[in-house]
Amino acid sequence: MNKTFLTFFILLLSVNAQTLDFPSINLNDVPFKITIKNYPDSLKSVSVNILQNEKNIQSILFDKSSLEKEVTVNLNGNFQISSNEIKNLNGEFRVIPGWLSIIPPLLAILLALLLRQVIVALTAGIVIGAFFIYDFNFFIALLRFVDTIMIDTLVNRENSMIIVFTLLFGGVIGIISKNGGTVGISNLVTKLAKTAKSGMLSSWLMGLFIFFDDYANTLIIGNMMRPITDRLRISREKLAYLVDSTSAPVASIFIISSWIGFELGLIATGLRSVNSDINSYELLLQTIPYRFYPIAALFFVFLVAYTQRDFGPMYKAEVRARTTGKLFDNKSIESNLDDDSLFNNSDKAKWYNGAVPILVILFGTIAGLIYTGILNLTNKGITDFGLREIIINSDSFLALMWAGFAASVTAVIMSIGQKILSLNEAINAWTKGVQSMLFACIILAFAWAISDVTEILKTADYLISILSDSLDPRLLPVLVFLVCAAVSFSTGTSWGTMAIVMPIVIPLSFKMAELHGLNFSTDPTILAGVVSSVLAGSVFGDHCSPIADTTILSSMASHCNHIDHVKTQLPYAIVVGVVCMILGDLATAYGLPTYIAIPLIFFALYLIIRFFGKKVSEAVV
Repeated sequence: MNKTFLTFFILLLSVNAQTLDFPSINLNDVPFKITIKNYPDSLKSVSVNILQNEKNIQSILFDKSSLEKEVTVNLNGNFQISSNEIKNLNGEFRVIPGWLSIIPPLLAILLALLLRQVIVALTAGIVIGAFFIYDFNFFIALLRFVDTIMIDTLVNRENSMIIVFTLLFGGVIGIISKNGGTVGISNLVTKLAKTAKSGMLSSWLMGLFIFFDDYANTLIIGNMMRPITDRLRISREKLAYLVDSTSAPVASIFIISSWIGFELGLIATGLRSVNSDINSYELLLQTIPYRFYPIAALFFVFLVAYTQRDFGPMYKAEVRARTTGKLFDNKSIESNLDDDSLFNNSDKAKWYNGAVPILVILFGTIAGLIYTGILNLTNKGITDFGLREIIINSDSFLALMWAGFAASVTAVIMSIGQKILSLNEAINAWTKGVQSMLFACIILAFAWAISDVTEILKTADYLISILSDSLDPRLLPVLVFLVCAAVSFSTGTSWGTMAIVMPIVIPLSFKMAELHGLNFSTDPTILAGVVSSVLAGSVFGDHCSPIADTTILSSMASHCNHIDHVKTQLPYAIVVGVVCMILGDLATAYGLPTYIAIPLIFFALYLIIRFFGKKVSEAVV
């Protein structure tokens, strides 16, 4: 009986024991917060001392009205915390130079530029971050990289669901590519191509239809449209431009594509790092109108096709093709993409075999969002709500995972039911599709890990401490766009760029907003602009880069010399990018609504193609 009472008494004391909450690692001369939990009613004030080598560096006074204090330490090393009034109120933390906190992401970016290997770059950034976190012990840092940092990343529930959805979506793409569904969708559009103008517009329209994956978009359109554009004397350079400009730009802005899980995962991680209650899916939707480059790139393709005007190297290529019938400059590369598994069962191609599974994902996600939103609101006791409240309280990760599974089952049943594929063939196609997404999932995991490292090292806090006095937060969107464009162009990977930059800029945006009195919950313009600039800038750099996979695939699928493709496309991409930065990123950050900015961008691009572009038909005469 006495033992039971004593145990109960100890547990009661432990529940109400006073504790200090503070970061274990802090930066020199960068503020951090110390909080007292379970403040004792018997004390009017509590003094907390920060010690180094038993020498009192500073004292902080707490009372009932002030349980959280912001502290700045301008020395490096190990520190102890103790209290005169409460003996068990103690702890330890380390302070390191602030500039060390930016080394992990900077090293990742630098190595990505030099080695063009994103996984190696991210690994180096994570390990060097762990080296700083674990008291500059390289051996311990390597162990913690494997058994703590990566494991914590993978066991996170939201992270796991995003990976599952990404793999499921890859499986769906694998099946509808194998059963002829993607070819069936393309065949609907190719019937419209009768003239050079309609041929280019058909390519553009096909790019909009095949929105679910940039690789599938590139390979399908290039190979399906090439015989048609050859017959219509459209240059291979123009075809490659049409293909490339309707791949990543389309997939990146559609809410149902192979990109969404990746984008959502990065955004959710960034929001989680600042303990924000903003719904990641809602923020993702809010960024779409701010993704000026992908939107404008698609419109510019339409302008070029509809007006039949070109400028720069593209004009010369089109004149050559129309006047001489010479579709390429005798340097076209061979390709065996016609034999790719994407074009199997083309004789049984039916558009609904591709459309129905994609529609299942689309409507399944919507249904899942509504269901989880209503369920969560009901569990909170809220009965009066609208669609906005439902979406905000929904579980987008769960909805996506359910929809991906339903689409996989649908695609398998449709393929087997029509006897297009056997069960083994359907499962093999699904497996190959899943395998195609493994690299993306690996990048995601490493991106989450470096995000955790930069959060522990307070990279955003350090950046804000040196930028807050000199940088207007409204300049962040355009600066982020430029940084992402440079990194993506140099590395050739938009996903790798997003993985490196997103974990830094979301916390940075929140810190700068806090200092300048901005509230992202009521006015998300800057946050949406910054996040969209990461996504749009990465697409822009990838679109221009000669080492980008989609750029290379566009050249191969179009049977166009790769350097010719890059030279002819680059002027168009740069023009669109500059217009978007000025009339999009800058203008909206200073208050211009997107519904005005986007038409202004469209009008500016029309003026450019109208007054600087020349009609190819004029050259023929």
